[in-house]
Amino acid sequence: MAETAKFLAIDLGAESGRGVVGLLGDDGKLSLEEVHRFPTGPVRVLDHLHWDVLRFFTEIKAAVRQCAQTHGADLRAIGVDTWGVDFGLLGRGDVLLGNPYHYRDQRTDGMMEEAFRRVPREEVFAQTGIQFMKLNTLYQLLAMRVEDSPLLEVAETLLLKPDLFN
Repeated sequence: MAETAKFLAIDLGAESGRGVVGLLGDDGKLSLEEVHRFPTGPVRVLDHLHWDVLRFFTEIKAAVRQCAQTHGADLRAIGVDTWGVDFGLLGRGDVLLGNPYHYRDQRTDGMMEEAFRRVPREEVFAQTGIQFMKLNTLYQLLAMRVEDSPLLEVAETLLLKPDLFN
């Protein structure tokens, strides 16, 4: 008897997250089932918006547990999908240096203009290919530099949000 291959996808969106089990039969048919859902909205701390990544990690573990209870623990893979612009900074020993900022935080107001004072708009596009949106990682990092954030001095690694969990 052939086995059904089991996969777990974690989708972290702007307002909610969910765990979805994918079951791939030996006949090539894929079925999907949501096993867990939770809110992911931002947390306001000292007038800034952050992602509560520690709570998200707890919710991801809950999705894995729910998947194991309903479909067994023999998963082939787990993948995490999130917004691609937010990031976490890790220090020595891969310690997370605080909850990552949320892409809707106001600290990036005016950062596109600041970037274009330093590097021509055309050059930014030529080097990155990104759309000009103030929420992009480039402008988040520039905001930290302009604010003289001490996190940039102690950070050894930058991981985009999906990689914080994968």
